[in-house]
Amino acid sequence: MNDFPGPDTDLDSVFGAVHLGYLVAHSRRLTEWRRFGELAIGMHTDALDEDTLRFRLDDHACRFLIRRGHAEDVTALGWQIDDHETFERILARVADRGVPIEEGTAEDTALRGVQRLWRFPGPKGIATEIFTTPMTTSEPLRMLGSGWVTGEAGMGHVAIVSREPESMHGYYRTLFDSRLSDFIDENISGLKMKIRFLRVNERHHSIAIANVRGVKLDPLRTRVQHVNIQSATLDDMLAAYGRVTELGFRMAWSVGQHTNDRELSFYCVTPSGFELEVGWNPIVVTPEREAAWEATTYQGISIWGHHTVSETVLDKLARVRAAAGRLRTPEITVPELTGGMSR
Repeated sequence: MNDFPGPDTDLDSVFGAVHLGYLVAHSRRLTEWRRFGELAIGMHTDALDEDTLRFRLDDHACRFLIRRGHAEDVTALGWQIDDHETFERILARVADRGVPIEEGTAEDTALRGVQRLWRFPGPKGIATEIFTTPMTTSEPLRMLGSGWVTGEAGMGHVAIVSREPESMHGYYRTLFDSRLSDFIDENISGLKMKIRFLRVNERHHSIAIANVRGVKLDPLRTRVQHVNIQSATLDDMLAAYGRVTELGFRMAWSVGQHTNDRELSFYCVTPSGFELEVGWNPIVVTPEREAAWEATTYQGISIWGHHTVSETVLDKLARVRAAAGRLRTPEITVPELTGGMSR
């Protein structure tokens, strides 16, 4: 139910009725993904067949869908829409701008655990998928912690590095009436960037966009920089940190606390190379806070912690080689949905 006030000039706002529902990734490393998701992070695992893994965080049948493939990356983001009227309104925004829309097949909906699915292009080549009704299950969760925070806030957030940040911001504003939560100015490994944080519901942000405009090549091989999920307790988050380390998965950033949403978290590297942030207790933008919210710029990502964990020489060489292969490659945008915000 959308309890948030819409912008005064837009009575048709869909803000508050949109929630990150699932992600789809393709990987050849399903054995490592199972070890990572089940034994390190502690999520519920369902192996549908030798080519398909699903991870659950709650009663939704699917939150992470990992399919055998060569991308080693996130290929689609699934967004849950509260009701059919809002669903049709979003589809109309896409269709009216001439963006191609594809209906999901029966196999697509079954794998993702949803009843209805439509797909269309998204920034950086990540498909946007929207659905109304998730399939839920009463099967008990087999997890190593007490649970994960989802509900009205969705399953978490996704962070993307972009050389076209205004286009990406415009895309999510046009599509979901996203609102700007705040900015962070940061210098990471000599790379100065301004990160903008967009919310589409009570979660402080469902999309983070790191601006690297002017950089000739994308500093990351993967389309997403990280995906975030939220632990139910601090003990759950710290236990996952210990398991990731003990099982030999690479830690990217140690435990720390963010300046803007105050979330405590750590970042580790998934078997596909993008990062997973496991966090706890971020700010929730309630309707009361929403009414008075003003975007602020923070200096630095963290109040404390989040120290980088050293890469090996081979890791650095692989990153440089992958980046060189993308030199002068234009970033994929969806200009019809930028709302005039592209540069």
